[in-house]
Amino acid sequence: MKSQFLKGNLHGIPIALGYLSVSFGFGILAVKSGLSVLAATLISVTNLTSAGQVAGVGIIAAGGSLAEMGLTQLVINLRYALMAISLSQKTDKSFTFGKRLIASYGITDEIYAVASSQPEDISASYMYGLTFISFLGWTVGTFLGAFAGELLPTDITNAMGIVLYGMFLAIFIPPARKSRRVLLVVAVASGLSVVFKYLITVVSGGFAVIISAIVASALGAVLFPIDIKEADDT
Repeated sequence: MKSQFLKGNLHGIPIALGYLSVSFGFGILAVKSGLSVLAATLISVTNLTSAGQVAGVGIIAAGGSLAEMGLTQLVINLRYALMAISLSQKTDKSFTFGKRLIASYGITDEIYAVASSQPEDISASYMYGLTFISFLGWTVGTFLGAFAGELLPTDITNAMGIVLYGMFLAIFIPPARKSRRVLLVVAVASGLSVVFKYLITVVSGGFAVIISAIVASALGAVLFPIDIKEADDT
């Protein structure tokens, strides 16, 4: 059991290092949005969702409602439920129902990718180790970024805060370059966001994110339906 936990730690080091730099930008963003260092750190302690946290801070800063917050998080983080269903096919017999609930806390894009790529079934201890080291990287990075955001000059924090947005660009640019389908969905979502930002200003930022994501995804599903056989082949 101990060896599996340490193995998970070892495999999670690259994730933790990446999270350390990215969450540093989130910490800066959170402080600039009016949150305290403690509040920013607690958000990262209780959540492991970069896009969800950024959207959530934006809603908090704009004085959004709990309904906006809930719907936004549901839309943004729904993919984690699908990842969890997929990953459940690779879990060994050590995963009880309670352990599955605990492990679900740490399912992110990167953790899922590493765990699902293992040649053998994964144990609960391995998943805990993988999550723990990644959690440390994300939380420590947030604290350092938030702390620095309160001390460093505005010009420097503005420059360092762009790291977070760089991560988002790195997520969708590669698949968008390979697939016109993805490119169209991204373009539609981006275009709608601009429309809500500058033209339909009566819609709050939280609902603008929700509407843009749902409309773009629905359009992509209608125009480019994936055949079941095609999905099985991939």
